[in-house]
Amino acid sequence: MKVNVLSRKLIKPCTQTPSDLRTFKISVIDEINPAMNVIRILYYPSDAVKGKNISLEEPLSKVLPLFYPIAGRYIKEKHIVDCNDEGAEYVEAEVNCELLQLISPAQVMVEHLNHLLPLPIGAADEPEDPMLAVQINRFQCGGLAIGICASHRIFDSCSLGIFLKAWANAAIDGGLVICPDFNSPLYFPSENLASLQYGVTRTRNNSIIAKRFVFDKNAISTLRERMDPVWRGERPPSRAAVVSALLTQALMRADRAKHGKTRASIIGQAINVRERTVPPISKYACGAWYSMSYIESSADECRVLEHDYQGMVFKMREVTMQGVKDCERILSDKEFGRWLLVYSETEVAEKTYSFDVKSISVTDWSKFGEYELDFGFGKPIWVSLAEVPLEDFFILMNTKDNDGIEAWVYLHESDMPYFDQDEHLIKLIHTTDRVFE
Repeated sequence: MKVNVLSRKLIKPCTQTPSDLRTFKISVIDEINPAMNVIRILYYPSDAVKGKNISLEEPLSKVLPLFYPIAGRYIKEKHIVDCNDEGAEYVEAEVNCELLQLISPAQVMVEHLNHLLPLPIGAADEPEDPMLAVQINRFQCGGLAIGICASHRIFDSCSLGIFLKAWANAAIDGGLVICPDFNSPLYFPSENLASLQYGVTRTRNNSIIAKRFVFDKNAISTLRERMDPVWRGERPPSRAAVVSALLTQALMRADRAKHGKTRASIIGQAINVRERTVPPISKYACGAWYSMSYIESSADECRVLEHDYQGMVFKMREVTMQGVKDCERILSDKEFGRWLLVYSETEVAEKTYSFDVKSISVTDWSKFGEYELDFGFGKPIWVSLAEVPLEDFFILMNTKDNDGIEAWVYLHESDMPYFDQDEHLIKLIHTTDRVFE
């Protein structure tokens, strides 16, 4: 597959940013984010696109004033965004294959998907880096893929979804007006902290392998049935919960097989803070409004957990429920809030430097509504990620039918062969692994 860039331009906001908003000092919760872009790729088939106006420049220009920092440039030495209206980068490209050739094979070639993005994922924080870049990819069949990169200084995955909804609404003159909230610095001002080091670089890290594992509704039902005897009378565990536990166990077993021994582990699960604080943070709040809940287990405890599926689900659910409850205190107890959103993550990062500890991160992006994004030519047939330079990372996405989970797994190349052959995993992943049939 070859992607040929036809044009590259800057789209400026349709109205200038007011002078009192010209300088945006990011919050401390955004300072520690790695220097990288948050991404999405949306795919639309040729029969939906055919005969439609697919110029998204004007709606992008219309929505940029609402999201004014993303038309500016980040000045990392000062931890500020210069909201100078320089503009978002808008790229148009053509792809020398048909859309279904890319997304229909039994195993999607994840490494090809990065070519549909306008920037490398690690291309962030430098003066020449746009805060937002989009790439409109046209396939030979007439199908379309929209690749989006947005700076992690301004967006987390949820707030990228907020922006995409606003952009789609502008494209179809939708009635829903989204008013993003950039007030995180008012709650947690800058402390001029350095970014946490996750090993993200501007160039591709060839040692990290990305694979996509599909758990359809039957696989989800099978996993829930494993919990049924102990879950009667309670709400069954979510799709994300049962898949997270399975993936985590598989990686723990892979780690043991690779090293010949069981190591201690720290399992981090991301929790969306929005609307869970008291008073509630807006659901349209931009920035890194998430906390992490952690399970720290000794080698002996991991030896038990890697074979106790019910125990793993309960343990992950227990710490998640406590993490949700902790969100209530974030604004009323600012010291606790700073620890939960910032310093707990830095403390855990220090512990993971030890060779004797396996660090695993899980984040659920399955509820952000990307399959409802209609820019005037219908809803996407697939929403994907690409190769992301984060190790021992699981990102859970929704399936188009809203009844399964697509797990995007990012592991070191020496771990993936062990993980990929885990017998418990092989029994449950969708046998054809096709995106579109």
